[in-house]
Amino acid sequence: MPDYALINGYIIDGTGGQPIENGGIIIRNGVIVDVNSMDKIKVPSGIEVLDLEGKTVMPGLIDAHLHLTGLRTGDMIKEPLLTPYATLVARAVRDLEALIDAGFTSIGDAGSIIALQLKRAVMEGTIRAPRIVAAGYTLSQTFGHGDEHFLPIEYVDARSSRLNAPISSLICDGVDECRKAARYALRAGADFIKIMATGGVMSEKDRPEYTQFTFEEIKAIVEEAEHAHRFVHAHAQGAEGIKNALRAGVKVIAHGIFIDEEGVELAKKMNAIIVPTFSIVEHILKYGREIGIPEWGLRKSMEVHEIHVRNIGEAYRAGARIATGTDFLGGRKAFKYGDNSLEIELLVEKIGMKPMDAIAAATRNAAAAIGLEGKVGTIEKGKLADLIVVDGNPLRNIKVLRDTNRIVLVLRDGKIMKKI
Repeated sequence: MPDYALINGYIIDGTGGQPIENGGIIIRNGVIVDVNSMDKIKVPSGIEVLDLEGKTVMPGLIDAHLHLTGLRTGDMIKEPLLTPYATLVARAVRDLEALIDAGFTSIGDAGSIIALQLKRAVMEGTIRAPRIVAAGYTLSQTFGHGDEHFLPIEYVDARSSRLNAPISSLICDGVDECRKAARYALRAGADFIKIMATGGVMSEKDRPEYTQFTFEEIKAIVEEAEHAHRFVHAHAQGAEGIKNALRAGVKVIAHGIFIDEEGVELAKKMNAIIVPTFSIVEHILKYGREIGIPEWGLRKSMEVHEIHVRNIGEAYRAGARIATGTDFLGGRKAFKYGDNSLEIELLVEKIGMKPMDAIAAATRNAAAAIGLEGKVGTIEKGKLADLIVVDGNPLRNIKVLRDTNRIVLVLRDGKIMKKI
């Protein structure tokens, strides 16, 4: 593996601290061994030098909640049934390439068997892609957000279904079934366990406010995850379901639409992370009818949009940890991979997050949200060299991160994934 010295860069290290105006980074064997201003850094002889000429260098971006499905429309009923599974996988590979080109060096897949199965291909270098951290199968109660109500139950549960759907649930009710489902997800290779702790916007027969799974059921799932040194990530939109999940030990709260003051304080106490996923609703409202989102999904999206923004804004101002995640599924226009930095923009535009805080949400906090805290997410000695170089300053113009042509260098594990 080549060693590198990145010199003359404007370094935003992801910690939220002051940037280094003219800095350098030394990388050996894929690990950052030094980062400092140029007058304090020593470039070893025999190392490849990359002169950044004042461009911005920052940690690789992370999307902590998406679904690698290979889908191309918003019709999540017909398209998975009519599209060959191999076609979905081939599309997903292209989506991964779009993500790495956009500067995303790690992703947290919150439910997709395709992501789980492509993980090995990524790490062995067969495909050029971000690091994948994946849940695989999701866990849902009967009549839960992950229960496809329009299908017979045996078609829905991944253990009995023959549909090869890219997103599949394990249906479980009661403590014993929940334990067994958690173990099944781990057996399949899950890096973390994804549960449905409330109803949702994009499930027809329930609502986001509905509480799903009992405290005892969630606690059993959390225990199984912790036994295997993993964590639980919850789809949680209703206030009571959010608090139920937090009290049971869930680490990541996805969406958080109706989170209240008590829920925010509980999240802070438990050191949990909120991943709002504004981008998916933004695209549903903009493109929904055009791409086939059902009427009930459009209606609920419009109902919750302003409430969601207000509540997450209050959580941010109260000091809750927030990380970026788009909930994208892949698409030609809406939910399109490569456009994932939209979430960083929305954190700034919708809730008034400072650009430096938004960058930390997309790096340091997102790394913690996918279980990679201490490994990636900041530019510090001992961290893996997941870095991007941006032709522009996102602290002055956050939109620069969405222009993939201005992401001029991407390193993952110290290996060059993209260079312009």
